[in-house]
Amino acid sequence: MALTPLALPADDWLTWLDERGGGQLDAARTSVAALVGTQPGSLRILQLWNDAAIALRNAGGVAELLSSVHPDADVIERAEQIEVEVQKFSTDLHLDTEVFRALSSVAPDTLDDDGRRMLAKALQAFRRSGVDRGDDVREQVRQLEARLTELSQAFSRNIRDGRRETRVPVSALASLPEDYVADHPADADGLVVVSTDYPDVLPFLTFCTDAEARRAVATTMFGIAYPDNDSVLSELLQTRHELATLLGYSGWPDYDAEVKMIGSGEAIATFIDTVSAEAGPAGAREIAILEARAAAEGEAVIDASNWRHFCELVKREQYGVDAHEVRRYFDFGKVHDGLLQITGQLFGLRFTAVDDSVVRPWHLDVTSYDVGFADSEETIGRIHLDLHPRDRKYNHAAQFDLVAGVRDRQLPEGVLVCNFPRGLMEHRDVVTLFHEFGHLIHHLLGGAQNWVRFSGVATEWDFVEAPSQLLEEWAWDAGVLQLFATDADGQPIPSELVARLKAAEEFGKGFMARTQMFYAALAYRFHLERPVDPTALMLRLYDEYSLVKPLPDTHFYAGFGHLAGYTSGYYTYMWSLVIAKDLFSAFDPGNLLEPGVAARYRDAVLAPGGSKDAADLVADFLGRPYDTEAFATWLDR
Repeated sequence: MALTPLALPADDWLTWLDERGGGQLDAARTSVAALVGTQPGSLRILQLWNDAAIALRNAGGVAELLSSVHPDADVIERAEQIEVEVQKFSTDLHLDTEVFRALSSVAPDTLDDDGRRMLAKALQAFRRSGVDRGDDVREQVRQLEARLTELSQAFSRNIRDGRRETRVPVSALASLPEDYVADHPADADGLVVVSTDYPDVLPFLTFCTDAEARRAVATTMFGIAYPDNDSVLSELLQTRHELATLLGYSGWPDYDAEVKMIGSGEAIATFIDTVSAEAGPAGAREIAILEARAAAEGEAVIDASNWRHFCELVKREQYGVDAHEVRRYFDFGKVHDGLLQITGQLFGLRFTAVDDSVVRPWHLDVTSYDVGFADSEETIGRIHLDLHPRDRKYNHAAQFDLVAGVRDRQLPEGVLVCNFPRGLMEHRDVVTLFHEFGHLIHHLLGGAQNWVRFSGVATEWDFVEAPSQLLEEWAWDAGVLQLFATDADGQPIPSELVARLKAAEEFGKGFMARTQMFYAALAYRFHLERPVDPTALMLRLYDEYSLVKPLPDTHFYAGFGHLAGYTSGYYTYMWSLVIAKDLFSAFDPGNLLEPGVAARYRDAVLAPGGSKDAADLVADFLGRPYDTEAFATWLDR
C-alpha cells in the first residue's frame, strides 16, 4: 500500500500537538519496554530499537518545528515542553544499562552492512552518554543534559523574541528602493521604524547613505538578546564543559568533534587558522579598497555598520553592478516557481501543489507540495515552504524535519523556514533560498532508509552544508537564472549582468572568509575558554580574525543563534565549502542542467543519507577522495 504524508490539523493545533508529540513519546516507551524484554541476541532487538528511534524523532521533529513557527503562544509553549520531554527521554534512554546490554547482545556478524553500521553508531552514542559509567556519573549526566535543554531553549527563545526596532529620519530612506520606502511610511514625527528582521535591516545597511542612521540600526541589530543571553550563555558553556569532562574528554570541543569529520577540537583550531592565513592577503586588499571608498564619504574605518554599503558601492562603481538594477529581476513569486522548476529538472523531480482543502498548515503563508520522481506517479515526500517574516517566528533561514522518511514506514516531510520579502528580492536572498532548498532536497532524497538513524541529512555534521553550498552555484549561472529571473516586462536578466554580478561576488570573498573564521573562532574559543567577560573575548577575536571592525557597545555573540545548535562547530560552514567546491568540479559549468551528472550526484551523495561516511559518499561520486585544490583555486582567483 502506498504511503501517505502526515495529516495536519484543520484548526486545533494544541490538541493535535499533544496527540502527535505525546503519542509518539508513548510509542517510543512501548518499543523500549518490548526491547528490554526480548531474548538477548535476537534481531528483533534492532527492529524495536528502530521503532523507538522513529517515534522519538517524530515527536522531536514536530515539537522543534512548531516551537519555531507557530503563531499561537500556547502551541509554542507546549511544543517547547515536548522538546524537553523528548530530550529527557533520549537522555534516560542512552543511560539505560538494560537497553545497552540488549543492543550489545546482538552479534554484528549476523547483520548486513547497514545493520552493522547502525548498531555501531547506536552503541557509540550510548558510550558517549556515559552508560558504562557508575550510577553517580549517569545521574549527573541526566541532570546536565536536562539543564542543557533548558538553556539552549532559553538562548534561542531570547533571540527569537528579541526583535527590536530603530527609529530613523525619513530622509535616511532616500537611497532605498521604492518598494522598501513604500513599506516604511513615516510617523507623525517624520521618523521611520526599521526592525531587526532581515528584510528590514539588510537592505537598509546596504543602501542607506546616512552613516549615523546606519550605525544606529546596526547597533540595534547587534544588541539582540543582550544582556538577557549573557547569563544563559555563561551557564550553557559551563554545563557543556562539565558534561564533556565528566565523560572523560578534555572539554566540549573534543567531545563534539569526535563524531565529525574533523575529529578533534585541536583540528578545529588548526583549520580556522589555516583558512584565515590563506584568506588574509586577498582580504587585506579588499578592505583597503573599501577603506579608500569609505574615506571619500568621510568614513575612515570599515565596520559592522558600513561594510555592506561600501561593498555595494564598489560593486556598482568598479563592476557595474547596481543592486537596485539586479533586484528588479527577482520577483519572489517568479523565484519561488523557478526554484521548483530548476531543482525538478536537475534531480528528475516533480512538485505538485497541495490544495488548502487537503493541507491546512500552521499559517496562511505556508505552501505545500507533494514530491515525486518525474518518471513515476509515486509520491516520495512532501515539503512545506514558510518563507516570509512574522512575529514570534524563527528569524533566520533553516530547514526543519517534520517527518523523517523510513522505507515502507513513513514518507519524509521537510519544512523550509525563511524570512524573505514578498516583493523584490536581493540576489543574496536568491542564493540563500537555493542553499536552504539544498537541505530540503537532501532530507527528501535521503529519506528512503531502513534505519531512521540514516534518514535524510544524517551524515557527519560538518558535511551537512556541502550539498546546500553546492546548489548555490546554480543561483550564479546565467542560463539557469534566465529561466525565471525576468523584469516587469518579462525580459530575462542579461547574461552580461550576471557575468558582472559573478565578478562582483568574487570581490569580498577574502574578507568574508575571515569573517566566517571569526564566527568559527568565537564558537570554538567560547566553548574552550568559557569567558567570564564574553564581550572582551569577542573583541579579541575580532582583532585576531575579522577584518571588519565591531561597533562600540555591541554584543554580537548574544544573538548568535548557532551557539545553541552548532555549539563549538561553526567551522563546519567553511569545512563543507571546501568539499562543495570539489563536488562542483565534476559538473560542466557550460551546462549546469545536464541531467547525467546531477543524477549521479543525487544517487551517490544525497540518496544514501547517512548510510555511509561522508568521505566515502564524496569519493563514490568523484571517483577519488576529496581534496582542497578546487577551494584553493577559488580563493586565489
